[in-house]
Amino acid sequence: MVAPFGRRTVQITRSDTVGAYRVLHAADPEGPAPVAGQFAMLQSVERWGGGEDERPYLPRAFSYARFAGGEAQFLLEDVGPGTNRLDELTVGDEMWLLGPLGVGFSAPADGRRALLVGGGVGIAPLVIWQDTLLEQGTQALALLGFRDRARAQAAELLRDARVASDDGSVGHHGLVLDLLQRELDQDAHAVVYACGPAAMLEAVRAECERRKLPAQLALESGMACGFGACFGCVVPSRDGYLRVCVDGPVIDAARLERVDQHAGASP
Repeated sequence: MVAPFGRRTVQITRSDTVGAYRVLHAADPEGPAPVAGQFAMLQSVERWGGGEDERPYLPRAFSYARFAGGEAQFLLEDVGPGTNRLDELTVGDEMWLLGPLGVGFSAPADGRRALLVGGGVGIAPLVIWQDTLLEQGTQALALLGFRDRARAQAAELLRDARVASDDGSVGHHGLVLDLLQRELDQDAHAVVYACGPAAMLEAVRAECERRKLPAQLALESGMACGFGACFGCVVPSRDGYLRVCVDGPVIDAARLERVDQHAGASP
């Protein structure tokens, strides 16, 4: 799915607090439905920069967490001036949206099951992907890692998720990679879909390479345009550089020798 050219105005219809995160709901009746794994460039219509107190911002890229009935949902964490302004939006406020953009996930082949591995706010595209797979009758087990209990509350966005936490406050005390390894030891006939911090993505990539398993990684990188024109979001691959916004964000793990430190979502 390719976005119509040019951004459009959407209105916030709901704003939910989920632990340390925010889920923004926006009415987008004119927008095409995204493929799971695609993203949109977002910015508020009002107070989006300028002057001494509001520095100019580029739009921020956010994966679609859900889309139904002409309403889009986005998961965000207040970590800087751009996300702070979006976090402040309430019902009736407007924001600019450009999307859906990029390449999404593709379904498992050869009868493989789907293992969804997410970390932090990077779980967003896995929410809509699990919905899609379950609607298609495909098993989709979610394995999620979070820093602490507050962030782990976002696991409720997915069905029957297994959780790991860095501080041991929820679920397994350790890395989400531990959960993945345990699951693959039991049944390795799977495709792994992952989105999260760069270190997590690199660990997943290396584990799947070692086991010779297919994996699809949703990368994140700083973007200015979303259309591949600025080359600001390039990442190295085995056959040259890729632009995350048009060649990804979902990229076959086999194309990557490594996941760079700037190519992951916030932990």
